[in-house]
Amino acid sequence: MDFNSLKDIVVLYVEDELSAQKQTKMILGDFVKEIIVANDGQEGLEIALNNNVDLIITDIIMPNLNGIDMLKKLRFEHKKEIPAIITTAFTESEHLIDAIRLRVEGFIMKPINVRELIDAIYNIMLPIVQKKELEDCSFIVEGLAALIGGKKIEILRYIINNLDEENIFHGSYQEIMDSIGVSKPTVVGMFKQLIQVGMLEKLKNKMYKFKNNKLIKGNV
Repeated sequence: MDFNSLKDIVVLYVEDELSAQKQTKMILGDFVKEIIVANDGQEGLEIALNNNVDLIITDIIMPNLNGIDMLKKLRFEHKKEIPAIITTAFTESEHLIDAIRLRVEGFIMKPINVRELIDAIYNIMLPIVQKKELEDCSFIVEGLAALIGGKKIEILRYIINNLDEENIFHGSYQEIMDSIGVSKPTVVGMFKQLIQVGMLEKLKNKMYKFKNNKLIKGNV
């Protein structure tokens, strides 16, 4: 797993047990951009409403407002859909039905296994991060179209639209030629240019990794 995809996400961690709060925050801090800590559901609700939060990790039983009710208020009263992972003990099983009805994205049993938590964060956030990156790329491609134009921009679009979950393009020159109606020299030349500017990395024959982060950061 490439955990670098988590480096730009902001996590809200809602937990009233200070020892668990401190330990989990310290470890997660190496994987995500920022961790905002709340000591109960009410504080977590206020933080989620007033900050750009990508993911919520929350305990259930807490003073002032429990984790389930916090998520209900966020999703139903404030119409704010933020992916959530619930940390729960076996003794809190009566609350899990409410969590399932909320369609909570993940569950981690206490005591927290940090590896399981990180894997859960990755599995939840990766599709969201990739979708945003591809949307950003598509926006930039539209801008490039005005500068490049012609068949070359169609080749770039084809590559972006046919990436797998790891941003790897497995297509062949012939597939591009047949789909867009361009000559082989045009396709080969375009691939060489994309490699030279750092947008593509050749892994092996008919396998290229699209370095979209470089495109988004404007290094083309």
